[in-house]
Amino acid sequence: MRVVAYTDGSSRGNPGPGGYGAVLLYTDPSGVLHTKELSGGFHKTTNNRMEIMGAIAALEALKRPCEVELHSDSQYLVNAMNKHWIDGWQSHGWKTSAKKPVKNPDLWKRLVAATQPHRVQFVWVKGHAGHQYNERCDQLATAAADDRAHQLVDEGFMRG
Repeated sequence: MRVVAYTDGSSRGNPGPGGYGAVLLYTDPSGVLHTKELSGGFHKTTNNRMEIMGAIAALEALKRPCEVELHSDSQYLVNAMNKHWIDGWQSHGWKTSAKKPVKNPDLWKRLVAATQPHRVQFVWVKGHAGHQYNERCDQLATAAADDRAHQLVDEGFMRG
């Protein structure tokens, strides 16, 4: 099964209220396109955390192993995966090459776990460039960042 996913994150202030959005696309064997939208928000978080959370939400929504083409406008996220920064961080006990703690290790660990059942290709897409699904993810993420009534506590951010 092949799925194309688009993800985005947003925060109003950094840190501040934030949200993520994801759009998953699947074309079934009869040629019918299925679309699923996901979003969620947090009271206090960062933009990078929401970028990672968008990818996590997309991958965790998949019910069986898939080939996934995951598009993000976050170079931080895409480079961490494609340039294998994450492998180095893991092998060095979640420390950077400068021996400093990696930021957001709770989410990086969750993302690694979410990729495990799948074959995932991370693709960078230029943000705010008029791409239909990237723009939709941005709308979902910003709406979640603004929806204070339904936001959760970002425990990982709060623990620091």
